Amino acid sequence: MADLDFFFKPRSIAIIGASETPGRIGYQVLSSIKEGGYEGDVFPISIKNKGPILGFEVYKSILDVPSPIDLAIFALSAQHAPEILKQCGKKNVKGVIIISGGFKELGAEGRKLEGQMVEVAQKHNIRIIGPNCMGVLSPKAKLDTFFQPRYAMTRPKAGIVGVATQSGTFGISMLECFSHNEVGMSKFVSYGNMSDVDELDMLEFFEEDPETKIIAIYVEGLTDGRRFMELARRVSVKKPIVMLKGGRTATGSKAAASHTGSLAGNDTVFSAAMKQSGVVLVDDIDELLDTVKILAKQPLPLGGAVAMVTNGVGPCVVAADEIADSKNLSLAELSEETFSHLQSCLPPFCIFSNPVDITGSAKASWFGCGLEALNGDNSVDIIMPFFVFQDAPLAETIDEFHEIMKKVNESQKTMLCVAFGGEYTRKQVNKLQENGIPVIPTSKRAVLALSNVVWYAEYVRNRKSQ
Repeated sequence: MADLDFFFKPRSIAIIGASETPGRIGYQVLSSIKEGGYEGDVFPISIKNKGPILGFEVYKSILDVPSPIDLAIFALSAQHAPEILKQCGKKNVKGVIIISGGFKELGAEGRKLEGQMVEVAQKHNIRIIGPNCMGVLSPKAKLDTFFQPRYAMTRPKAGIVGVATQSGTFGISMLECFSHNEVGMSKFVSYGNMSDVDELDMLEFFEEDPETKIIAIYVEGLTDGRRFMELARRVSVKKPIVMLKGGRTATGSKAAASHTGSLAGNDTVFSAAMKQSGVVLVDDIDELLDTVKILAKQPLPLGGAVAMVTNGVGPCVVAADEIADSKNLSLAELSEETFSHLQSCLPPFCIFSNPVDITGSAKASWFGCGLEALNGDNSVDIIMPFFVFQDAPLAETIDEFHEIMKKVNESQKTMLCVAFGGEYTRKQVNKLQENGIPVIPTSKRAVLALSNVVWYAEYVRNRKSQ
């Protein structure tokens, strides 16, 4: 296991380049650490500011700090990095997060400077995250090293998803999307240029981290593709790995090189290799969120047979088309017992097929009947209700509806809901997701994410049976 715990659970932190000026990186990192509730020792380091800053005593050098330091955060210009790393070495600092840019992403001179920095770090057994990165978030440890203000960027609560990303911008997207969808994070790391800590280290760390059950990753290039395959093949049987890869084309690869200095490889070969290793590859941030959300909130499906129930059948028709085009999903063939159950508790004008159309007249109890029937059908692997919350009969019985949904969610069957709308709909969606029920806004996104999850579940079953 990559020993990186000191990045996520440090006993003490030094912020090198701390500032008393709001808006500067050195101020905001210190502010995030304080506002996040970090309970360890905090030491701002600044030549210019005598302090205190945000209530913390200021030191001119890290060597002046009287206590041991586990983690240092570097927020100065790039040219100072080698000398600061020497000081960190003398102080026996275990890990350094280099927030600053100005290294290999700028070309030959930046690459040389980054090499000098890494050489110093290796001499003193210091691990580096970055440069050109956001740093880390460890919700359970109340550690937040971001320079994005907490009023401007929401942070997710503690949970089971470990996230590693080369791109800080994608990191921001993941953090806010996961937060707004009630998906909690175990650990988050933005590692930028990956001068030292890379995707291999993080995958190894997440494999053994007891707080992490699902791994989400954004990469632009791999440091060692063969080793990543071997590691992913081992990890993916225990914990799903959902990956978004940038730089798939020649144009994208060129952009990646100018972004973090990464070199991307052949996409066809890469995709085949990841599939063999059990990695779920996705094409955009929505697909990553949707797939992770299902994995985080629901049990793995036993198969790909989907049954739908709805008070507005239009989106189900689109979903049926998408399911027909999918390689590993199908519409479930409902049993006679299920049809009898539906007929016994629903009005005769409802349509008893798949999808089960309980019409716009549906009250909460009608959904209860439909969901109970589908839940008891052994031919159904996945229940996918579609909701029109704006319809008056459902809106008037909404409290009963949420109680019914909580009860249905206690089942061992995978359930994914689809609903789209304005403020009232979002309110109901939020309540469902707070209760562990994933909701996706469109038929196409829902089916694509389900297909990913069914593929992964089948992969795990095949591997475990070998």
